[in-house]
Amino acid sequence: MSIINDMTNDPIKQEIMEQRVYEMLINMQQRRSVRKFSSTPVPVNIIKNCIRVAASAPSGANQQPWHFVVVTDPLIKKQIRTEAEKIEYDFYTRTAPQSWLDALKPFGTNFEKPFLEEAPFLIILFMKKYDLKSDGTIVRHYYPLESASISLGMLLTAIHTAGLSSLVYTPAKMGFLKSLLNRPENEKALSIVVAGFPNPDFDQPLISKKPLNEFVTLI
Repeated sequence: MSIINDMTNDPIKQEIMEQRVYEMLINMQQRRSVRKFSSTPVPVNIIKNCIRVAASAPSGANQQPWHFVVVTDPLIKKQIRTEAEKIEYDFYTRTAPQSWLDALKPFGTNFEKPFLEEAPFLIILFMKKYDLKSDGTIVRHYYPLESASISLGMLLTAIHTAGLSSLVYTPAKMGFLKSLLNRPENEKALSIVVAGFPNPDFDQPLISKKPLNEFVTLI
């Protein structure tokens, strides 16, 4: 039985629990999104285990409504970049409200997304709206968006814990991913997770996180 599962009032065990979560806090506070990646290879088993962590997430009725497509093929990555930049160009030059563009200014982003080709791995998370039995019967999924979103968060945590960097990339329209990656009708692209080592030349924007008292209410 693990220390965390052993629900006793033992102060020594409680101290160990506090130490564990504090160490995790210090580690996760160092996590930052990266927009410039190194082409340094990453062992695929690391990515597989990160996805296994993500797949351990809770889900509505344990239906596990997700599918991960891991892209390493340079040609497919180039196709994804090409399609994404078409959407991004329209966003930055025509459809984005000025308030959104102002919010993005500190990060220096534009319609060009070279990281989609630079990084060794693109992990595309698809949310499964329903499943199909062999006889064609539809099996409805409960809370698929919430479940897949929790899985996404756990994937990012695993990637950071492994010592890699990541970026959650969500172009305004992601329908092209379904056809490009030959995914079935019951799946919807939720995000592209770019994963790898950061480029040493990447200039990380200065950001800060809100203090606890701004987003937590204890009752």
